[in-house]
Amino acid sequence: MTDQAFSLWVYLSQTPLLWLVVTLGAYVVADRISQAFGRHPLCNPVLVSVIAVALVLWATNTSYAVYFEGAKFVHFLLGPATVALAIPLYQNRRIVLRAIVPMAAALIVGSVTAIVSAVALARMFDMPRSILVSLAPKSVTAPVGMGIAETLGGDPALTAILIMLTGVVGSVMVTPLMNALRMKDWRARGFAVGLASHGIGTARAFQVNSLAGTFAGIAMGLNALVTALLLPLVLQWMVE
Repeated sequence: MTDQAFSLWVYLSQTPLLWLVVTLGAYVVADRISQAFGRHPLCNPVLVSVIAVALVLWATNTSYAVYFEGAKFVHFLLGPATVALAIPLYQNRRIVLRAIVPMAAALIVGSVTAIVSAVALARMFDMPRSILVSLAPKSVTAPVGMGIAETLGGDPALTAILIMLTGVVGSVMVTPLMNALRMKDWRARGFAVGLASHGIGTARAFQVNSLAGTFAGIAMGLNALVTALLLPLVLQWMVE
């Protein structure tokens, strides 16, 4: 690399707009790859774009703090995107109301299972309390999960990584798993993935079926509320 090219790179790497373009560009390319492979679970756009951005950061020796200065606008949009899920909920409100009782039961069982399994696993490996608290809200959407972890003494950055991994793994596994279980009800399929894999799983559900995406969005929102209420109680019972 010439001195002039190197100087140009140093300037661009410190410009927040560069990393916003890299983030959006990586997702656009990843989405095209996903389309080309017929939306195969292993070609999840989030997974592919995360790997692509990570490789760029590694190759350019760019710190996460510098990257986030540009990418934080995308992070900000997580809130409006979550609120926008109210639109398909309103459009399918009659179907939702007919399934309110089984949804409530599934919500309680799923939320408790997600929390208890994470805490029990952390205790089994004798993890420090800060890591345990960071792991517990792994199935909650990122903004809420990071807030819960910070309030209870965990590490929000670690929680964000664990939430992302949970979402990616869930979105990759959901379709083959549901097919293997012969689960054909789109309401149940969507609610399950939204409950376990929050926003990334919800995005995957919308790609497969709009009704599944609607119920995934409901599960994601309700699970955030229930987890925020239950997690302090579970920690007091199992840890303190």
